[in-house]
Amino acid sequence: MFRLLTAGESHGKSLVGMVEGFPSNVAIDIAQINKNLARRQGGYGRGGRMQIEKDQAEILSGIRGGKTLGSPISFLIKNKDYENWEPYMNPIDVDGETKKVTQPRPGHADLTGAIKYGFSDIRNVLERSSARETAVRVAVGSLAQQLMQVFNIEVFSHVTAIGGASFPEKIKDIEKIKAAESSEVRCCDAKIEKAMIEEIKSAKEKGDSLGGIFEIHITGVPMGLGSYVQWDRKLDAKLSYALMGIQAIKGVEIGYGFQNAQREGSLVHDEIFYKEGQGYCRETNHAGGIEGGMSNGENIVIRCAMKPIPTLYTPLKTVDIATKETVLATVERSDTCAVPAASIVGEMVAITVIAQEFLRKFGSDSLEEIIKRWKDSI
Repeated sequence: MFRLLTAGESHGKSLVGMVEGFPSNVAIDIAQINKNLARRQGGYGRGGRMQIEKDQAEILSGIRGGKTLGSPISFLIKNKDYENWEPYMNPIDVDGETKKVTQPRPGHADLTGAIKYGFSDIRNVLERSSARETAVRVAVGSLAQQLMQVFNIEVFSHVTAIGGASFPEKIKDIEKIKAAESSEVRCCDAKIEKAMIEEIKSAKEKGDSLGGIFEIHITGVPMGLGSYVQWDRKLDAKLSYALMGIQAIKGVEIGYGFQNAQREGSLVHDEIFYKEGQGYCRETNHAGGIEGGMSNGENIVIRCAMKPIPTLYTPLKTVDIATKETVLATVERSDTCAVPAASIVGEMVAITVIAQEFLRKFGSDSLEEIIKRWKDSI
């Protein structure tokens, strides 16, 4: 099973990723990685930073001739905006006063981070806690995605709510979900898409921000990923943990989740059938493809709730950590709404977990070894 590390600051020289334990002989298309990075930067409601950056992954190690070597994969994503910030973000010699931040934003890591790590300049916190870091996780997820495609496992997402505009229907048709790719807010319904855009426009005019909900669907996942034998090996626990690690995500739901909690068991649990040529199957999927901490062969369905971004152009009241006076929070360049972008991050984070658990079950040294074990299990 592979693991990953990320490094870098929002306005530093670059973001850096390292993946250890990725199997050998997996063909990697750098264009697919960069396509996902571009998808993350899109969406109606994004701010000016996205006009500056055009994220591209530069592979440093672990891949030769387009195939993985089994050794650690490392890469960087350069921050083009660093040239504007070098006097303030240079690792060695820095102007620490001009861009100093002492007014923490409510809802952000600013205040607690500064107190925890002993900083008088909140910039040391906000640079690393920024959601810019998710670009690395998208690149890593793209590696996992390309590995899983060998085994016909795919991931998709769409946005179901932004502010007060929501899409109440539970979509099961993957082809309909794919249509979200052509939407500015990644919504499958044109009427609701328009309502979402109006919500974002209204929030922007008020200097406010909006959150929302997105849904992830993972198809082709075999039965038996994860385990019931220990609490920390449950697949739904691992997915929830990873998705909650995305900045601003405050809730994760598997399947019908909270709705199931308000219904009788006879309306919740998915009846089991056996069909020749198909094997065990279900006609409903209220469980979201996971039972007892293990994938059950159905599509995995996850919903994530994202809070509004804490940076407001009409800032909230806070306390200056230098003077202890009541002031207005710092305004950093930010988005009005990043829910569509977060859905892409969610895709890549979720498929990373699936790939890790897939390798735990079927091996992780070389692609050939994994394919043999996978075929033997079918």
